[in-house]
Amino acid sequence: MTVEFRRDAAVAVLTLRNPPHNHLGLGTISELGDAFDSADRDPDIRAILLRSEGRVFCAGADLVNANPVAEPLPPGARSPFYVAAARLFGVATPVVAAVQGAAVGAGLGLALVADFRVATPEARFVANFVALGLHPGFGISAVLERVIGRQRAAMMLLTGRRIRGEEAERWGLVDQLVPPDRLDETALALAREIAAGAPLAVASTRRTLRGDLRALIEAATDHELAEQARLMRTEDFAEGVRAVSERRPGRFVGR
Repeated sequence: MTVEFRRDAAVAVLTLRNPPHNHLGLGTISELGDAFDSADRDPDIRAILLRSEGRVFCAGADLVNANPVAEPLPPGARSPFYVAAARLFGVATPVVAAVQGAAVGAGLGLALVADFRVATPEARFVANFVALGLHPGFGISAVLERVIGRQRAAMMLLTGRRIRGEEAERWGLVDQLVPPDRLDETALALAREIAAGAPLAVASTRRTLRGDLRALIEAATDHELAEQARLMRTEDFAEGVRAVSERRPGRFVGR
């Protein structure tokens, strides 16, 4: 098991434990979905705190060793990994994420599942898909601009730039910025504050604010997967994966 579930009164505390980088594979993301479903079914749970162990919040999918979207699919089939991602966005219980380090690629997508993000100055948010020669995935192409606006989303997606904690707070990607030793207590306090509200009113208001987010993510990931499947056949993608694993700039040729 890579996801720990524990209760703190009316808050479900979910901890991602997949060291050292907390990569997301189909197994881990399915465990997270099961944990979200358990929280949704429990009337005594009114908020979720999503956190992870170690120095990295989530380094995304392991594209080098276990790319979860690389398997060929029959025409019209949906990626099981992206079906699982859309399931996370469909969670009915409010979610607070505690981000202590890198949230990269699908890890950024996981942070965007949450209603609120509490982070440390050392946190960094990265949509590094173009550095891999790849189209964004995990619904990020649709949901990121809802949080930080179209121009800032374009800046992240077209440059692959790292956005550190202070800048992320200025952009609205982070709601509270705190020192590392206060991260868990601050994020838990916010989850408890949400849980203290009238549950029917909180649920009703949240449904209005999020709209049909799950359907948006499903449509976005269908398009993202088609673009990723095309780009994964290119020389640039192979070079991008090598370059990222070797920690060097990519030498792209446009084919």
